[in-house]
Amino acid sequence: MSNRPAWVTRFGAWLRNYIPMGRMSYSQEGEDMVLARILGELNVTKGFFVDIGAHHPVRFSNTYYFYRRGWRGINVDALPGTKKLFRRMRSHDITIECGVGSSEGVLEYFLFNEPALNTFSEQEARRKEGGRYRIVDTRQIPVVTLKQILDEHLPNGTQIDFMTIDAEGFDHEIISSNDWDCYRPSIVLVELLNTALQNLENHPTAQILNRYGYRAIAKTFNTYFFISDEALKRNA
Repeated sequence: MSNRPAWVTRFGAWLRNYIPMGRMSYSQEGEDMVLARILGELNVTKGFFVDIGAHHPVRFSNTYYFYRRGWRGINVDALPGTKKLFRRMRSHDITIECGVGSSEGVLEYFLFNEPALNTFSEQEARRKEGGRYRIVDTRQIPVVTLKQILDEHLPNGTQIDFMTIDAEGFDHEIISSNDWDCYRPSIVLVELLNTALQNLENHPTAQILNRYGYRAIAKTFNTYFFISDEALKRNA
């Protein structure tokens, strides 16, 4: 027989009956929950994503919440072993193991003892090194443009419902390498480190997105959410 007071049992029953079950976030800062709310407002319940700097199939993932709900997409990360891991844990996705940059070539890749900090940006790598984080290796990694990836791997006729870009200080190079007239995700999530709201309009990455018809609509600590003009009009 339970020793719990009767009011505890009644309160638990009230919670189960009247409070919706919580949803688990897999993102680092709850980006997937913010995104789910935005997509709900757009009446998009299932679709296609592109994840640049995917890092891991589950940990700190902006896309795993959606994958579990039947979404499919393209995951891209430069970390050696990425493709094998994603194929095992997210076999329905397309996974590409390479870097993304402003032009095709080979760049130095900085690997940390915390893989979420890996980057092609030497400036960002040196800024983060110290304390509990340290560079453990560097490698020469092939990089291609975002346009090249989408030209080759995006299924014909597929609309990108959202694109998430997290490249630890290398995001501008990725944003500038897309063909924004051809490939237009409804929502773009991009990590803009150390960028306050009042300074957003002066950020070169935000300026590119603004130029191609994207407007900031939400923010977590480091990640900004941009929506295309077309998506706004569809929901007007």
